[in-house]
Amino acid sequence: MRTYIIGTGGHTRFGKLEQSLEQLIGEAAVEALASAQMEAKDIDAVYIGNFNSGMCDQEFPASLVLNALPDMRFKPTTRVENACASGSAALHQAINLIEGGLARNVLVIGAEKMTDADASRIGKGLLGASYQPETRHQRSGFAGVFADVAARYFEAYGDQTEALARIAAKNHANGVHNPYAQLQKDVGVAFCEAVSEKNPVVAAPLKRTDCSPVSDGAAAVVVSSKDVADAAAQKVRFLARTQVTDFMPMQQRNPLVFDGVTRAWQNVLREADMTLDSLSFAEVHDCFTIAELMIYESMGLTPYGEGARAIKEGWVMKDGRLPVNPSGGLKAKGHPVGATGVSMHVMAARQLLGEAGGCQIADAHTGAVFNMGGLAVANYASLLQRVD
Repeated sequence: MRTYIIGTGGHTRFGKLEQSLEQLIGEAAVEALASAQMEAKDIDAVYIGNFNSGMCDQEFPASLVLNALPDMRFKPTTRVENACASGSAALHQAINLIEGGLARNVLVIGAEKMTDADASRIGKGLLGASYQPETRHQRSGFAGVFADVAARYFEAYGDQTEALARIAAKNHANGVHNPYAQLQKDVGVAFCEAVSEKNPVVAAPLKRTDCSPVSDGAAAVVVSSKDVADAAAQKVRFLARTQVTDFMPMQQRNPLVFDGVTRAWQNVLREADMTLDSLSFAEVHDCFTIAELMIYESMGLTPYGEGARAIKEGWVMKDGRLPVNPSGGLKAKGHPVGATGVSMHVMAARQLLGEAGGCQIADAHTGAVFNMGGLAVANYASLLQRVD
């Protein structure tokens, strides 16, 4: 591939924020350009990942970046939506433009404003990323969709409450060191495992600590062609990327196997001629702890049904053989849907450039990002490498 992330990108704090969607987009975009040492006039096109689904009144955000960067007026800007993978979908469109020789520099922004909506509106909006004939009567929103998967997994492989608690506790502990994270408190395994007033059941067997929070936020990167990257002070190279789409109805799939996720990992590793042992870390889509557990299996870290080994034996801890979600993941960092995929790439780039602060993995040279939309329907994987 001939596409690079230039600089360290832009990133707002995630959480319940006062800023509007417009302000979040502008903040992340301005920071991304500054880190890339570029001006608005240097950008050939802009893609904005944004899910919305009725959670924000501003349903047409593509042009908003012009308000913060007026010199981008008349440049092509496009909103991209693919559920919780909207940010990665926008990034892939930018890569397509560069790999096709149609642009040298593309600004990619992921942004979402969720907390202005009430709980019912948010729940309905997120449930829009599921197959409606199966889920329209789901009272627990998208948590209920993943809870159904977790219940079937427990039935097949035994109670995984402890393993899910360990995943949640790991990501909370990692999030303490991420200045952008919505949740910055190390709560421990015992708290995550027990049902309590502060950790109630959301949709059995999932508790609050098993679920990523509702968030506002934005992230942005500049992606560029090799001729631009050759002169850049800071850059990270895309080694490989893939997009795999699976059936949306669960009745057409094995609920105990994320086949599309497995195919995405196989594709991206094969394209780069790498194995998991080649990776320094991975940022993966832990919208719910059961998702991270099953991603361990889909990526090939353990056989199916044995994902708990990866967390119980410490393989995925920050000092383990393959640290997973050193940023805190969606669980602690937050999950402003359209921003998530771009945020994961910003976090990965900063790891590879040695600028991840307290989240830093020693001598990180190659990282993976896996972002999915819906229940493992839209699956995006990419491999990035430090350029020495």
